[in-house]
Amino acid sequence: MFRNLLRIIVISLFLLVPVSAEIFSDYNVTGNDRVSTQTIINFSKLKKNVEITDTELNTALKNIYETNFFELVDVNIVNKILNINVKEYPIIQDIEFTGIKAKKYIEVLSDKISLQPKSSFNKFKLQKDLDKILNILRQSGYYFSTAEAEKKINPNNTINIIFNIEMGKRALIKQIKFIGDKRFKSSKLQSVIISEEAKFWKFLSRDKYLDRKRTELDKRLLRNFYLDRGFYKVNVEDVYTQVLDKKNFVLTYKIDSGKKFKFNTFDINIPDDYDIKRFDELLNVFKDLEDTTYSNKKIESILDEIDKIAATENYEFIDASVSETIEDDNKINFVFNIKEGDKFYVERIDIKGNNITDEKFIRQQLFVDEGDPFNNLLHNKSINKIKGTSIFKTVETTILDGSNEGLKVVEISVEEKPTGEVTAGAGYGTSGSSFMVGIKENNFNGQGVKLNFNLALTENSIKGKFSYTNPHFAYSDRSLTTSLQSTSTDREKDYGYKSSLNRIALGTSFEQFENLYFSPTFSIANEDLTTTANASANYKKQEGSYFDMLLNYSLSYSDLNSNYRPTNGYISTLVQELPLISDGSAILNGYQLTNYRELFNEAVLTVGIYTRAVTSLKSNSDVRVSKRLFLPAQKLRGFEAGKVGPKDGNDYVGGNYMASFNASSTLPFLFPTFDNVNFSVFFDAANIWHVDYSKNVDQGNSIRSATGIAVDLISPVGPLSFSLSHPISQADGDATESFRFNLGTTF
Repeated sequence: MFRNLLRIIVISLFLLVPVSAEIFSDYNVTGNDRVSTQTIINFSKLKKNVEITDTELNTALKNIYETNFFELVDVNIVNKILNINVKEYPIIQDIEFTGIKAKKYIEVLSDKISLQPKSSFNKFKLQKDLDKILNILRQSGYYFSTAEAEKKINPNNTINIIFNIEMGKRALIKQIKFIGDKRFKSSKLQSVIISEEAKFWKFLSRDKYLDRKRTELDKRLLRNFYLDRGFYKVNVEDVYTQVLDKKNFVLTYKIDSGKKFKFNTFDINIPDDYDIKRFDELLNVFKDLEDTTYSNKKIESILDEIDKIAATENYEFIDASVSETIEDDNKINFVFNIKEGDKFYVERIDIKGNNITDEKFIRQQLFVDEGDPFNNLLHNKSINKIKGTSIFKTVETTILDGSNEGLKVVEISVEEKPTGEVTAGAGYGTSGSSFMVGIKENNFNGQGVKLNFNLALTENSIKGKFSYTNPHFAYSDRSLTTSLQSTSTDREKDYGYKSSLNRIALGTSFEQFENLYFSPTFSIANEDLTTTANASANYKKQEGSYFDMLLNYSLSYSDLNSNYRPTNGYISTLVQELPLISDGSAILNGYQLTNYRELFNEAVLTVGIYTRAVTSLKSNSDVRVSKRLFLPAQKLRGFEAGKVGPKDGNDYVGGNYMASFNASSTLPFLFPTFDNVNFSVFFDAANIWHVDYSKNVDQGNSIRSATGIAVDLISPVGPLSFSLSHPISQADGDATESFRFNLGTTF
């Protein structure tokens, strides 16, 4: 009873306390110059002849402050007059950046800061802009930059802001580390990512600078690398950076690969009114994948198959989701749930941020256009295709409600990046030295057109090539490449001839059927051929000038689990060169097959065959010396490159036919603590034979073979590869080579 009495007393006291409230009948606004009196009254949201509490006065004060027009605001009611006294921020007349030489950085900073000319100055925004400037500069590698703001007050209540910036030296990546349960050696993981260590010869590379966006891309590349190799639960944790001094960093990626998983069972749920027979192809894909190593690429192929079914059967609003369950700790069961999505149509597609890139080029990447039914699968595929052009830093999308129910607006925001590249490289080894330089533009004229020029020099050749590639010729998905090439080759010492070749070519490449690629090229060429004074009579009779109009094509089928360093699958390629109009009338045929299989613990077995044949279509004509076949060096280790097969006197003249069989296996378990060294064993067998221009020349028909061990390592002066070989079988006149090495890098 006492408790109830106390509660009544407390409530009564609250009711007796008067609530402060006032009524005003007029406004009095002072201190304003640019902002009108009525506008300030509207900001306050206070009405005359209405009781106003202290809380409402405080809210009005807050409302006026939040407009960011005023430095000081005072609000009170005296004698029924609402007094609003303000002090306006000055107007920003000009913004200047000092200490930055590159115009591109000034443009980016000017666009990103919130304070702009003709807007009101705000000291809180100024501090935020200083922080934003430093963040932007650090993302570009200037981690030791500083920024201060200087304010210059003008007599007309305007202000100039001067950002004094000291950029400092750009932060270099001194070392890249991979730690944790990474399974693969650091040298292999280093080849997956974009960032690279700053070496003294890397004077052209931009990837040696520490860049936050680039490290995020590195993480995605590492994750995809592991996913395509069965590591379903891989985790690439945040990047750690350690400052060594005031310009160098150690970049560390922590990786938890987890266990390797396999596909177990697949199931599919479809709406009742769908015919399951329409999904027979998908069910066949499921059957083929059961009990195989998990691969993210294979999941993408399943989704592509669903896209095809949707297009064929006119399932316009189809949507798919995937549920996954783990069984026996390393097997995954998949259920694909296919349903009719919400029925929306695309009212409009808005593309933002493309200051350089033509909007038409971006729209050519889209699978869903304005007026089409909105389909989540095709929309995501469109965004991935835009990202795949590699001309944008970021690509983001938002789906907004349209003007009417049932309509959607697709908003795509892109951030462009520099698309020009300058590259240079050099190599030295037992087969000689080489140097190359290249200039590339990947988005010429904002059309996604690729321009590429490169110049390559070796001890016996100079080759220059310029190419122009339109990725969407005639608004299709087929690329068209035009190229100009000039080559001068001096092989007088070893092969007895010298040639100069000028060629113009027109070609294309496209996916004819799933995973089957067709690449035809039409070319016109002129070649001048000379032989040495000591060359044989048969050789000398081939001197002269030759005209060729050729049709080259390749037909390639790929079943690889990854295009980069595959561990399973195969790629099969047929090539042919047909003479349309030719002085020599030589036809080239070739076939190659490479198969990859993972044996155990990341040890990958690679087995391949390689064949080529060149013959003349005219019975009284021989294949000229420059078109004769020479075995590629990597197809027959243990022998000097180009110095096996038929010989005419002292000259190695090549053959009309060649074939090779190659088998190799990586050895990741050998010296696992040598993180930058990779070992492999190999067996090579090959033959190059037949000389059509003379029966008196040694035809060279003999099997050559060798076995050995190959080592790839990252040395202080660049990537170094060498092999130790032991020839098993050879022919007379073949030049053997037990040790081969090559040192090469890019700048």
